Amino acid sequence: MNEQKEFKPYIPAERVTPELTVTSIVMGIILAVVFGAANAYLGLRVGMTISASIPAAVLAMGVIRVIMRKNSILESNIVQTIGSAGESLAAGAIFTLPALFLWAADGKMETPSILEITLIALLGGLLGVLFMVPLRNALIVKEHGILPYPEGTACAEVLLAGEEGGANASTVFAGMGFAAIFKFVIDGFKLVPSEVSLRVKGFAGEIGTQIYPAVMSVGYICGPRISSYMFAGGLVSWMVLIPAVVLFGADLTLYPGTAPIGQMFAEGGASAIWGSYIRYIGAGALAAGGIISLAKSLPLIIRTFSDAMKSLKGNTNTNTTRTGQDINMGVILGGVLLITIAIWLAPPFPVTFLGAIIVVIFGFFFATVSSRMVGLVGSSNNPVSGMAIATLLIATILLKATGDSGIHGMQGAIAIGSIICIVAAIAGDTSQDLKTGYLLGSTPKKQQIGEFIGVFAAALAIGGVLYLLNAAWGFGSEELGAPQAMLMKMIVEGVMENNLPWTLVFIGVFLAIAVEIVGIPVLPFAIGVYLPVQLNACIMVGGLVRLAFDKMNMKDKKKKDAIINDGVLYCSGMIAGEGLIGILLTLLLLIPGNALIHYLAGTTDVNAVLPVRPALILIALSVVLTLIGGLIPSKKAAKSDPVTALRTE
Repeated sequence: MNEQKEFKPYIPAERVTPELTVTSIVMGIILAVVFGAANAYLGLRVGMTISASIPAAVLAMGVIRVIMRKNSILESNIVQTIGSAGESLAAGAIFTLPALFLWAADGKMETPSILEITLIALLGGLLGVLFMVPLRNALIVKEHGILPYPEGTACAEVLLAGEEGGANASTVFAGMGFAAIFKFVIDGFKLVPSEVSLRVKGFAGEIGTQIYPAVMSVGYICGPRISSYMFAGGLVSWMVLIPAVVLFGADLTLYPGTAPIGQMFAEGGASAIWGSYIRYIGAGALAAGGIISLAKSLPLIIRTFSDAMKSLKGNTNTNTTRTGQDINMGVILGGVLLITIAIWLAPPFPVTFLGAIIVVIFGFFFATVSSRMVGLVGSSNNPVSGMAIATLLIATILLKATGDSGIHGMQGAIAIGSIICIVAAIAGDTSQDLKTGYLLGSTPKKQQIGEFIGVFAAALAIGGVLYLLNAAWGFGSEELGAPQAMLMKMIVEGVMENNLPWTLVFIGVFLAIAVEIVGIPVLPFAIGVYLPVQLNACIMVGGLVRLAFDKMNMKDKKKKDAIINDGVLYCSGMIAGEGLIGILLTLLLLIPGNALIHYLAGTTDVNAVLPVRPALILIALSVVLTLIGGLIPSKKAAKSDPVTALRTE
């Protein structure tokens, strides 16, 4: 408590400024949907997501300070709190829930309803926030100065820089606009090819690149090291494994393929071999990578959970100041109880009341671990996929042992795994947001309410987004590989039905182990093995651009850092812009104008349907988001110098 008394936030406890206002709520909801949809699209394409906290904070400052002429840093913080909750929920959902659509495509079940998806996402998101409320004082306040929470601290610095005129909101808007136009030109009008590939006669390998801004942006944000690991994984798949399969097995018909390998290659090229064989090797590498990362973190996980429980034991937050207010503990306990009952009674979760309690206990464990892990090593090193894999394995084995071994049990395992995955993702995000608020002097209770609002908004939107993306391209396709969801599907099927090509899976497992032994981070390499090489090459291009900026010889380090950070903001904007236009294009293909588009484009490849109500809702959202999130602010901000604009009262 002494540290708490000594620490002085930017806004003192005795000073009351606007926070949870109509403006911050509306903007936060919009950004929660925007970045939730963009992250869903990005994660399903490249297997990685971005943090929305800093882009959301910059956009909030741009609109609140520049457009509305208001000076309220805590209001901007609420916006990023709500907005980043949407991004985190989407990240947790796309790791698992697309597996249900994949089973529907296989004819094993009906397509999951939007209500079912919403329910799973909502319960997981609410649990993640509820568990973090009692942990705030233990992990954020008492551990201040010990747990850095890098993303939360960075977001606070960005907001403080904006208060002093250093943030550049127009950079994000510019990125959104450029990527939106580029995406529309490539995938809307088909004026330029989205991908170029090189094939050498007599060699079954294939190399090439996509030219999507959002994909390049991933490489810039992740940096050259991570990008190179992913590209190396792609080279191993497409320039080593595929040629080897074709060379040695041309005349063979190997499961899960249904035709001779030589024939498959002649008809479908390297992509056919990748789809039938290499993806299973990639899935094995991904599974091994998740388990390895979890195992490496196990001592830290045990220690962090133990330390958190010690801090929580006997912890009574008696601070009655504005900056010490949390949601009432009675509300927290009541909410957890209601969610436990909902998991017990809701159709997507085939568990007893005892099973529901176990799910909630697992959720609390992983929420605690996730919160302290992101505090120590940041969100990017939080082993959420490993936690999801461990949960899925345990849930699937238990369900099968109790006689629930059919598709019903498989659905239940995915639903349970989804809740835990979303809990861990939301808990980590909430921790970073509360750290930002602690440094700035926000009211914790209002931030926690903001988290709930963001979870509700994102949960209501994620079902429609998944429907749209699946209808346009299909999960597991070259366009939307959905690597984590494919992995989760394979794990559950492997335990329940034992019908996986285990030889291919174990090749991937031992490839991952070999890579780990030589000191290469296994997860980005495994993602690279799983994804098409053209996608990895595009990410590598972004990584090389970042390398060029990192190597710039500039005497003024602050100016160099500002240029690199502007690049991150621009790339975040490009990811959001491309994701939104990708969804908008999907809508245009699904509405009655389908026939006209087929006529103009000369293709009938896309013929899909979407329930009318979600389509209308998402059309309305797209219009609002385009106007508020891009056109209006960018037009206003572009007319003045960013520093001057942000200083304007």
